[in-house]
Amino acid sequence: NGVKGEVIPPYFSVKEAVFPFNKFPGVDPILGPEMRSTGEVMGTGRSFGEAMLKSQLGAGSRLPTKGAVCITVKNSDKSRAVVLARELHTLGFTIFATKGTAAAIAGAGLTVKIVNKVKDGRPHIVDMVKAGEIQLVFTTVDETRTAIADSRHIRQAALANRITYYTSMAGCEAAVEGMKHQVGLTVFSLQELHTELH
Repeated sequence: NGVKGEVIPPYFSVKEAVFPFNKFPGVDPILGPEMRSTGEVMGTGRSFGEAMLKSQLGAGSRLPTKGAVCITVKNSDKSRAVVLARELHTLGFTIFATKGTAAAIAGAGLTVKIVNKVKDGRPHIVDMVKAGEIQLVFTTVDETRTAIADSRHIRQAALANRITYYTSMAGCEAAVEGMKHQVGLTVFSLQELHTELH
C-alpha cells in the first residue's frame, strides 16, 4: 500500500535450506537437483556477514572461531581460494590444502600446510577430519562423475564428524564473511525491522 518505488531495507537477510543429510548415513551430501530440503531458516543482520552467520547457526551449522580450515578446490577456483586463505589467515586460522591448492596459496606468499587427497595415501584429509584436526572444509570439484566420486569421502567424513563444509565458492566466500562477525550478534524481531521500512 502506498509504495511508489523500490524499497531498500537497512538490513540484510539470508535464507538457508536445511537438509537432513545426518539422518541418512552413507549418502553423498553434495547438492544436486534431486535434493529436497526439510525446511528453511533466515538470518537477518546489519551486514551480509552477520545475516549469513545467523542463517548458518539457524540451520545447525557452526562456523569455527579458531583452528584449522582445509581448502581443496578445482583449478578454476584457485585464485578465489587464495583470497579466502588470506582472509582466514587474518582471522587466525591455520590453512591446510591439497597439493595444487596449496601451491596456489603458497605462491601468493601465504603459509599453508599440505594434506594428501585420499588417493595420495595416508595421512590424508579424511584422517585429519576424523581426528578432529580440521574444523572447517572448503571443497569444490569439477562436475564430472570421477571428480565427484573422488571427493565423496571428504564430504561424508565432514558430515559424520559434524564438521561444517561448503561445496561451492559462493558458499565458501559467504562463510568467511560470516566468520568475520562471530562476536556481538544482535537479535532482531521482524516487527522491529518492519518499522524501519517506513
